[in-house]
This record gives sequence, structure tokens and C-alpha cells, in this order.
Amino acid sequence: MFSLAKQFLGHVIPGVIKPLRVLWNEVIGFVFIAFGVVAGFSTYRHLSRFQGDIEGLMMLILGGGFVLMMLGFGVHSFWRARKINRS
Repeated sequence: MFSLAKQFLGHVIPGVIKPLRVLWNEVIGFVFIAFGVVAGFSTYRHLSRFQGDIEGLMMLILGGGFVLMMLGFGVHSFWRARKINRS
């Protein structure tokens, strides 16, 4: 009886886990891209008010780095979801 249940779960679990992993990567990718877009708008506002001081320059550098990092994580997460889906 237990070997039958083990065999059943051995066939069913991979079929359930794979779509969940794809969905997880797509949701995380969306969240990262949303963070990047929101931070991009904030960085653009800082750019429009930039007056050449060191504080404004640091805000632009940090904001731009955060935007690039979040967008990179988001794109990478969607790429991984596609890679998982194709395997």
C-alpha cells in the first residue's frame, strides 16, 4: 500500500511543483520590476530637482543603482521562469 502511494506521489509531485516554481518566479519578477519602476519615478524626480550638490548626486547614484538592480532581478526571474517552463 505504501509503495503504491509513494509511486503515485512520485508521479504527481513533480507535475505540481514545476508550475508552482514557474508561478513563483513570475510573481517575484513582477514585484521586483514594480519596485524598480516606482524607484525609477522617484529617481527621476530627484534628477529634475538636482542642483549639483553632493547629497543630490548621491541620491541619484543610489537611486539609479537600486533601479538597475531591481529591474535586473525582475528580468532574471522571468528568464528563470521561462527556463523552468521549457525543461
